[in-house]
Amino acid sequence: MADYRPMDAGVGARSVEIDAGLRAHMNKVYGTMSVGMIITALAAWAISGLATADAGTAAAQLSNGIFLSDLGVTLYTTPLRWVIMFLPLVMVFAFGAMINRLSAAGAQLFFYAFALAMGVSISWIFLSFTGYSIIQVFLVTSIAFAGLSLYGYTTKRDISGWGSFLIMGVIGLIVAMVINIFLQSPVMMYAISMIGVLIFAGLTAYDTQNIKNTYLAHAHHGDKEWLGKAAIMGALNLYLDFINMFMFLLQLLGNRN
Repeated sequence: MADYRPMDAGVGARSVEIDAGLRAHMNKVYGTMSVGMIITALAAWAISGLATADAGTAAAQLSNGIFLSDLGVTLYTTPLRWVIMFLPLVMVFAFGAMINRLSAAGAQLFFYAFALAMGVSISWIFLSFTGYSIIQVFLVTSIAFAGLSLYGYTTKRDISGWGSFLIMGVIGLIVAMVINIFLQSPVMMYAISMIGVLIFAGLTAYDTQNIKNTYLAHAHHGDKEWLGKAAIMGALNLYLDFINMFMFLLQLLGNRN
């Protein structure tokens, strides 16, 4: 028995080290995501404030009681709105292509720039929905996200098989949303929002488990630079899950101005 104790002790110590590393990794993922969410919220709120004006100085009227400044007209009524709308999507694809060439610090900076662009892109919600409903839906999304992410982290069930179906669902959603830009169908928008909530709820659990499993599979290499970039990519995935679930729920539950 004495011959096996050193080996058992070594395995146990290694297991404890990996568990501690996993906790630190997940803390970095959620911490980075949270900072990105704050940047997005502040950017969206600030831009929406600059985009509005008093009736006497307004460049245009958006709806009853809501008037646009010159900046608001430029952002929401000119062709620039299409650039603002699709810029975050372009940045996501660019981030995926550049991640291997970026340092961990560079990847984190790019993520924060993306969060800023996303804030500008969704700033219109402060003009379209009441502030109370935005806060209410944000809280509902936060509770749902926390529960789904906790499930993905703690479940012993392998949910990796969900990935291909969920990604196909995201592609289908993007196509349907682009089509509905021209159709402007309320029924189609309602269906898209319902399906979108379900897809990104599933992705929240899937991405959380994938982040955990990816760390466990590579922790023994001890490549801190790679693990740092993996944490940023994990934060980006969970950030996108949260933002999309929030936006679809806002379409379903939000009270419009």
